Amino acid sequence: MQLNPYIAFKGNCEEAINFYKDVLDGEITQFMRFSDAPDGAFKYPDSAKDLVMHCTLVFNDCILLASDNIGDQMMVGNNFSLSINADDDEQALSIFNSLVEGGMAIMPFDAVFWGGKFGMLIDKFGIQWMVSSND
Repeated sequence: MQLNPYIAFKGNCEEAINFYKDVLDGEITQFMRFSDAPDGAFKYPDSAKDLVMHCTLVFNDCILLASDNIGDQMMVGNNFSLSINADDDEQALSIFNSLVEGGMAIMPFDAVFWGGKFGMLIDKFGIQWMVSSND
């Protein structure tokens, strides 16, 4: 299992991740725009098609995950999540169900178009989590 920070930006994720790549001498190993999603996978405004849906920056033994947020609720302070990549679907579902107890599911834990399963939630302490598996 691996735990990584996931940062959301207000439309400047690409600029930020390239800045961090240079500062940290890292490598961007994944980079997807909203327009890269299969047709009908989920709805996003036309204005977001060129924004970053997901990217991964690897440096030393560290991983930083990031994306642009297309909602209005994001502000500095709630623009990060803790992202857990579990060993298998069973472990991921157990973690998701335990964390969501007393909290709120943002996206139910289920199969996703990029492979594996994924879910998002806010726990009872107000911390945002992303739980995934690649089974």
